[in-house]
Amino acid sequence: MELEDGTINELMSLGLPRYEARVYLSLIRRGSYTAAEVARKADVPRQRVYDVLDALVRRQLVTAHPGRVATYSAVTPELALARLMTVQRESVDRLERVSQELAGVLQPLWSQGREHTDPLDYIEILRDPKAISERFADIQRQARHELLTFCKPPFVAPAENTEGLAVVHRLHRAGGTVRALYLDDALDDPETVEHVRRFAAAGEEARFAPELPLKLVIADASLVLCDMPDPVAGAGTTTTLFIEHPALAGCLRLAFHTVWRDAAPAPESSVAP
Repeated sequence: MELEDGTINELMSLGLPRYEARVYLSLIRRGSYTAAEVARKADVPRQRVYDVLDALVRRQLVTAHPGRVATYSAVTPELALARLMTVQRESVDRLERVSQELAGVLQPLWSQGREHTDPLDYIEILRDPKAISERFADIQRQARHELLTFCKPPFVAPAENTEGLAVVHRLHRAGGTVRALYLDDALDDPETVEHVRRFAAAGEEARFAPELPLKLVIADASLVLCDMPDPVAGAGTTTTLFIEHPALAGCLRLAFHTVWRDAAPAPESSVAP
């Protein structure tokens, strides 16, 4: 039975519906069958067997023998399989022609679509904390020359932020600039002070300001990640924007350096190793 089921499945893979595969497999076991006999042998409903036999005759896999009671016999498996394969090859050839024609129609449309961009496709809006954390890590990894940051809670990176440390090391060794502005209140938090110490040792320049307008990261004067606190929903509800726009990044870079000039370096006693 298992062998027969496997043979039926293989015949189906060559394009035969299940009932046709079962009837053909039954017919090859004897010289000929009446419709009623093959229906019982193949376990096909009597009301369906005539349609199935007619379909097999049209496929030239079965021969009908008229008489007082018509009988049916299978053509040799070699010939039947050759005919099934011919139909499959013709189907593949037809699909290849259709595919080539579609490519000729669709490719120009795709090319035209590349010439038009959504006016806001350089802005990504993030609300999920995990997505924000991942995008923060991305913008650090993409930085090649300069990384500027307004650091204010809540922080999305893990406290140890080993990946951020590696970025600072890499940029510092390459002669790049890494600058971070923290709130004055951060000097009262031992965990933040330890963070500043570790990042300063890696090459980050840190200063402190009484206020920072928002959380902000600028990479290479082209990439921006910033938080936009919701003024209606209140504290704790934030939308983060990732923007790839050199003009905006350039303006925000100027704003960063304006705050940087007025900010105070960390007290030596607070951040010295």
